Amino acid sequence: MKLPPYWMTRPAPTPDHKTSASFDRLVEQALANGPDEPIDYPIEAPKWQFLCHVADRGGLLLHGSGDPEISRFEPRQPDDSSEFGNRRAVFAAGDGLWPMYYAILDRHRHPMSLLNGCARVADGSERLGEPHYYFSISAQALKQRPWRPGTVYLLPAGTFELQPRMRVGDVMVQPAQWASPVPVTPVAKLAVRPADFPFLRRIRGHDDERVWTRAAADPHGFPWHEEV
Repeated sequence: MKLPPYWMTRPAPTPDHKTSASFDRLVEQALANGPDEPIDYPIEAPKWQFLCHVADRGGLLLHGSGDPEISRFEPRQPDDSSEFGNRRAVFAAGDGLWPMYYAILDRHRHPMSLLNGCARVADGSERLGEPHYYFSISAQALKQRPWRPGTVYLLPAGTFELQPRMRVGDVMVQPAQWASPVPVTPVAKLAVRPADFPFLRRIRGHDDERVWTRAAADPHGFPWHEEV
C-alpha cells in the first residue's frame, strides 16, 4: 500500500554507523548538560538527521517553536478539526523533520493556515513503513517566504499518548503526533535555521477558502490536495 505521490519521504542517504554513534554521544551529552543552552552541534551531518535519530531511538519526542526560551510547556487548546488534535494538551512529534517545519515558520508576522502531516503506512501488522510528510501553508503567506530561525525542543515521552492510526485515502497510517494532558519540561534544545529544513523548497501553497470548503464537505479527505 502507498500514499499518493505528493507525500514525501525522508531524503537519502541514511546516516552510517559512525555518524549514528556520534549522534548517540551528542544526545547523552545534551541530556547531561540540560536545556538551559542549545545543543552545541559539531557534527558534519545535517541537523535533521540528528533530530530524526533522536526521535527514532525512542524515549524522547520533539516540539518546534520560534521561541528559544521555553522552560516549561503548558497544555493549550489548538485550532484543530481532528478528534485527537482537538484537545487541551502539549503536542509533540515522534519524528525529527515534522517539528522543524513549525520551528522555521514565522506565523507572528505572516498570518497563515497550515496543512501538514507525518505518518508511517501501516500494513496490518506491527511493522510500519518509512515516514511520509506533507507540508502546506496559505498561498499568500508562501509568497512572502515566511521563514525564521527556530528551536526544536527534546521532551521526555512519559506523559504522552500516541495518536491512533487513521485512514488517508485507501491507506491506514500511523501519525507521528503525540499529546500530553499535563505540563512538560524540556530536557534539551537545538537551534535550527530555515536552511536546515530539507523540504523548505517543497512546502506547498493552498487557497484557504477552497481548503475550508473541501474540508467541510469531506472531513476525512486530508490533505485536500491541490496545486496553487
